[in-house]
Amino acid sequence: MSPSIRIAISGGGLAGASLIHGLLSYPQLDVHIFERQPTFREADMVIGLARNALAALYLIGPSEAQCLERAGAVPMRGVRYMLAQGDDAGKLIDQTDDNDERRVTSIVHRADFLKELLADVPQERMHAGKKLVRIDRELTAPMSSISRTGLPTKAQASLGNDAVNMEDARECMWIGDGTYLLHNLLNTPQGPLVQFVIASYEKDAEESDRWHRTVTVDEIRKIYQDWPPHLYDAIEKLLCDQPEQPAMYLWEHPPARTYTCGSICVMGDAAHATSPWQGSGGSMSIEDTLILSTLLGRAKTTAEGLAALKVYDRVRRPRTQQIVESSRDTGLIMLGLGEQTKLDLEKLRASLLRRWDFIVDFDNEKHQNEALEMMEKELIS
Repeated sequence: MSPSIRIAISGGGLAGASLIHGLLSYPQLDVHIFERQPTFREADMVIGLARNALAALYLIGPSEAQCLERAGAVPMRGVRYMLAQGDDAGKLIDQTDDNDERRVTSIVHRADFLKELLADVPQERMHAGKKLVRIDRELTAPMSSISRTGLPTKAQASLGNDAVNMEDARECMWIGDGTYLLHNLLNTPQGPLVQFVIASYEKDAEESDRWHRTVTVDEIRKIYQDWPPHLYDAIEKLLCDQPEQPAMYLWEHPPARTYTCGSICVMGDAAHATSPWQGSGGSMSIEDTLILSTLLGRAKTTAEGLAALKVYDRVRRPRTQQIVESSRDTGLIMLGLGEQTKLDLEKLRASLLRRWDFIVDFDNEKHQNEALEMMEKELIS
């Protein structure tokens, strides 16, 4: 079968790579992926994929799940939540059971996973050093996306999205009064690596458009001065050895009215960038790939491809925006600022861990089938 639908994927990160990998098996689709950087690469270290994303990978196809295995993914089961301040400072809030398969998250080096996802993509379909500058559309013609070099690439759909060899990975998170700390130990080829992250709430930043700023040693010491001595000592040794430290503000994507516009569609961070508090950004992208590959794989004509994008929007937008909102609220709880929980140990125990239930217990197979049913109705109407 000669390809009848041409698709351009703008963005060569994990979201775009998982999508082209998922679409390659459909002969009616001529899929190309474009990346603005000179090479296809991931800059960040690791990504965690929760059980819902792992289920989605297997539903996309065995080869996609095998990419994760070949990339060296390992399970992370031991996550512990501790109270750092308040009347019950130093006490355990909750933890995930090492043997609880429902809570397993796979940790994988981003670069290794990307490499495996793109390993079987024909070179002629991979275009590095190409930046999407503008989109020219005509009602009766295929969409044309313009690359950085000025060479037009004709396409009938445009999908936008913009490390460590570990034997075991465990995390410990501490909740303070407007403050937070995460630490874990990663085994790398160069030896053990300590990951140490601190966060605090800054009221004045809510209306700001800033992305980064520097934090002085005195600021760090003041923010954490009332923390348990052993944690304050660790902060002093690891983060106060220089006059300043770089810091970034956490942003999220506001709820979009739609993820599609004609033959154009967004997925992953381009559609629903989220704060990291529930670690679901990567998992949402995999779920997006499941639905997009399922629906576009069903399409045989351009008209059916457009119907697929409409259904994708209706299926994915409510779930992804719910997760973005939940992550923001979870962040406030993890900073000890939850309206109902504050630093109350028993209230935190009753509510914190269950906030992940609707994310990890999601039935992706049902989600996939509902999308297919909606597409059948869309094609009939």
